[in-house]
This record gives sequence, structure tokens and C-alpha cells, in this order.
Amino acid sequence: MKKTNEGKETRELNLIANKGGSGSVGFKLSIPKPWAAALGVDLNNKTVVASFDGDKIIISGIKK
Repeated sequence: MKKTNEGKETRELNLIANKGGSGSVGFKLSIPKPWAAALGVDLNNKTVVASFDGDKIIISGIKK
């Protein structure tokens, strides 16, 4: 589901859960290709900066 609100595109995404051998659990998130492209992410440049304020996760591209 895609919504546009105040110039922002919002989508409901599912997390991918990954359970390790020691019982630990990790999560991954796939983002739409246009979002990745807007961040400057491609197969050769896969690094982003993520910040968490206790409520929101903000993912930013790295400017070179």
C-alpha cells in the first residue's frame, strides 16, 4: 500500500526475521528500488547511515 502525505511516500513494509543458531533474532527490511536509487544505493554502493531515536528509524544515503 502506497500513500503520499505532505510530499512523503509512505508504505507498509514487512520485516524479514532471521533466527540464529544461538537463539538470537535479527530483522531485515527491503526497501523499494526507487527509494534505494534516491539514496544513491546500488549493487556497488550498498552502505547507508541509519539512526534510531526510540520511535523512528531514519535511513540516509552517504554523500560522496
